[in-house]
Amino acid sequence: MINYLKRKSLYFSLVVIALLPACKIQQEAVKTTISIPETFSDNANRVFIDSLRNDSIVPGTNWKTFFTDPMLAKLIDTALVRNFDVQTAYGRIMQQQAELRWTKGIRLPDLGLNLSAGTRKFGDYTIDGVGNYDTQFSPNLTEKQQLPNPVPDFYAGLFSSWEIDLWGKLKNRKKAAVARYLASEQGRNLVLTNVIAETAKSYYSLMLLDEEIKIIRESIVLQENALLSVQAQKETGKTNQLAIELISAQVLGAKALLAEAEQAVISEENRLNFLLGRYPQKIERAVFDRTKSITMIPATGIPGELLENRPDIKAAEYELMARNADVKSAKAAFYPALTLNANLGYQSFRAAFLFETPVSIAYNVAGGLVTPLLNRRTLKAELMQNKASQRVAYIQYEKVIMGSFTEVYELILLREKMKEIQNLKGEQVDILKMSIETSKALFLSGRASYLEIITAQEHYLQTQMELLRVFDKQNNNNVQLYRALGGGWQ
Repeated sequence: MINYLKRKSLYFSLVVIALLPACKIQQEAVKTTISIPETFSDNANRVFIDSLRNDSIVPGTNWKTFFTDPMLAKLIDTALVRNFDVQTAYGRIMQQQAELRWTKGIRLPDLGLNLSAGTRKFGDYTIDGVGNYDTQFSPNLTEKQQLPNPVPDFYAGLFSSWEIDLWGKLKNRKKAAVARYLASEQGRNLVLTNVIAETAKSYYSLMLLDEEIKIIRESIVLQENALLSVQAQKETGKTNQLAIELISAQVLGAKALLAEAEQAVISEENRLNFLLGRYPQKIERAVFDRTKSITMIPATGIPGELLENRPDIKAAEYELMARNADVKSAKAAFYPALTLNANLGYQSFRAAFLFETPVSIAYNVAGGLVTPLLNRRTLKAELMQNKASQRVAYIQYEKVIMGSFTEVYELILLREKMKEIQNLKGEQVDILKMSIETSKALFLSGRASYLEIITAQEHYLQTQMELLRVFDKQNNNNVQLYRALGGGWQ
């Protein structure tokens, strides 16, 4: 009885010694104190921001709901299949799938088949050699059981190894792999959203460049007509050669602008074709219409709900989850690991007797509880590294949320200001268009000089260009707002 108690006390002491090093590992967690404002506006901007929600479309739906132009939709379909970044994103998902598949069975026992054959020769002056030699004269052995020298060894059977997950080390490794796989999916969704937005932006830029070329050509016609009028006035002595030279220079300047615009079309088409993953070719596109937009205005509601659609926020969240699981797994590595090993099969020193049942059946079962006691620098370094990575992931998560909120807030406010600028520039263009006819009439009647004709034409062309840039900024703002609110990659 006393011996039994002593053995029991010894076992208990060994277990305590094994657990003590692990108990020193503090279970610290990163504090999550991220707070998101309840609205994208303050009191001063509340009225017009709320008005944007009317007749709007909820983000996160199919991208075809936002971009209704059929030609643009065809280009986006091509980009989603052939774009190089999209294909790379799918490849990264496949990499994460491989890691995820590996972790699916990480908590289950391994099972394998072992077929082996070998031979052993014992020295004459060894315990094994002398013992095996004496067995030749033992009356307890049959002829089959007498050992040859050297001794062959044949084995055919199953082996298994199973680490029992007592502290959740393997479980957290699996959680980390799942979280990283989900993060890679969100990374793909982010790439898809950006590709859709960039395709729409480039397509709209081509439409505006076409309109710019049209405006410049119309301006050249007006300037050439003005040049004819000045030449006629010179013949009657009402003007001089300087007027002809200045208006001729104006015509040449407009033609240079036309060449630059045509050059910009070539560059933008090549950029869009590369985005589509194809070689340079003509891009079919619709004609610019000031009264229509190729983009629908996304809805802007509660920030916490809308930001859930953003793939970058979801990816950062999953990455933080993976880092949390890494820290838990690294902490669990300090605790004892319980491993079970087993073998079951046929074993014999003669091949002819290998599969005789049950006499050739052999098995063993062993369990081990192993814990690190000294020289744990590797485990400590891994834990420190995972904690640092966890902190970085949390900071990145907070950064992405704050940046997303700020981006949406700014885009909403800018949209309203650009709408105001668009109305003012539109009125300015209409007035300057009338000023051209007025300056011509006054020039022909002798009440205005040729300089006023030149000034009116320059202002009209310049203001039209400025109005196009406003349209470009406004549409890009809508595209960026679509992307900032999470887009729709389905």
